[in-house]
Amino acid sequence: MSLEIPEFQKRIRIYYEHTDAGGVVYHANYLNFMESTRCDWLADLGHDVATMQERDHLVWVVREANIKYDLPARLFDELIVSCQALQVGKVSLVVQQNIYNEGELLCRGRIKLATLDRTSYKLTAMPETLQTTLKKSVINT
Repeated sequence: MSLEIPEFQKRIRIYYEHTDAGGVVYHANYLNFMESTRCDWLADLGHDVATMQERDHLVWVVREANIKYDLPARLFDELIVSCQALQVGKVSLVVQQNIYNEGELLCRGRIKLATLDRTSYKLTAMPETLQTTLKKSVINT
């Protein structure tokens, strides 16, 4: 029987710095919310990004980002940002990330990441322990 790891969630409160002149969250900030949530998700799985950079000489880069915006977030909203693995390879990871406000889906993203050597910036395999952990968290689609 495999261990089922639930979807990771993080709360983010919206402040003035996140909004545009129209009073809604600026579109690029949704990517920032997803980024910080992915870092916290990896740390929660026992694979802190800073530690991987130092110990494993590994950095994460976004290769593709497919974002769909459905509804706006506004000043002082408290959002829930989720992260869930969809596909895990030796040098790649595809995650689904959703952003909700009071249960309503505001934004969804499918993000493809790659792991690089922090010195050469060439593709490099992630540690097997990380691959194993991530594969346990993949959702069945």
